[in-house]
Amino acid sequence: MRIDVHAHLWSEQYLEQLGGGGELTQAQRGLGAGATDEDLAARFAQMDAAGVDVQILSATPFSPHLPDEAAAVRAARTGNDEYTAVVAEHPDRFRAFAALPLPHVDASIKELTRALDDLGMAGVGITTSVLGRGLDDPAFEPVYEELNRRGSVLYVHPAGAGAGSDLIAGHNLTWSIGAPIEDTVAVMQLILAGIPSRYPDMKIIISHLGGALPMVLNRADHQVPWESPGTPELPSVAARRMWFDTVAHDHAPALRAAVDTLGADRLVLGTDFPFQAKAEYQSAIDYISRAVSAEQATTILDTNAAAIFGLQAGHDRRL
Repeated sequence: MRIDVHAHLWSEQYLEQLGGGGELTQAQRGLGAGATDEDLAARFAQMDAAGVDVQILSATPFSPHLPDEAAAVRAARTGNDEYTAVVAEHPDRFRAFAALPLPHVDASIKELTRALDDLGMAGVGITTSVLGRGLDDPAFEPVYEELNRRGSVLYVHPAGAGAGSDLIAGHNLTWSIGAPIEDTVAVMQLILAGIPSRYPDMKIIISHLGGALPMVLNRADHQVPWESPGTPELPSVAARRMWFDTVAHDHAPALRAAVDTLGADRLVLGTDFPFQAKAEYQSAIDYISRAVSAEQATTILDTNAAAIFGLQAGHDRRL
């Protein structure tokens, strides 16, 4: 079963609840990221052409991570209810990650329980930082504990916060290099805090090949023992407890570095739809077969994600 783990869908109602109002909503118009019949028909046609059975939807980076708890809860519930409705209408094409009203942990545990038990969602999606707080913040550990108890999925996507640096956000670099830098920082924060080893049944998926991780993992193995001596295991060991999606804007050398460093068994298909759409959507999938061996491509495209989510393809493609 070919599963695209990195895809987005937003309604105007949901975006407006995040406080961005018309500005956020306007920025997403025309991308094909809505749930209208027209948008969905175009999306399904692209999925069919690329041989993609299922997309797992996430609200990230527009997550309901808001300072006001009541507003965050309202937005999270709206987003999760909308995703549940679209999955119910198209169960052969979609599943979805739940949005959580972080940094409000008690409310997030309550919404996580509702999303997974009552709504049947596929896991949780969060951003690489939450209102400036890293994912290694001890306050977030109850969320990891609950996901670990359930053997569920934590999907991590850049926040679009410029990694908290004006040197990135102030120089028009937020998405070109800021996003993979955020991926790199977040995954290393998780590793240094020992989260992958302490919560081994929580299935962590990091966006964009883990950012620069394939390039710096050996360096981290050499530096961490003296720079962060409390790290419970080498980063190269911890990295192989996680998975990484293939969004690399069709850059074959980056994908080969990830395969060589992390292993083909640690990579899962991602496209970043609708930001890679039409010809770019097709290329986001085709470049994998061009970059690696046929066996590795099959593992990445059609095997790993199905195993993570416990999905199998039937003749009608229903989950």
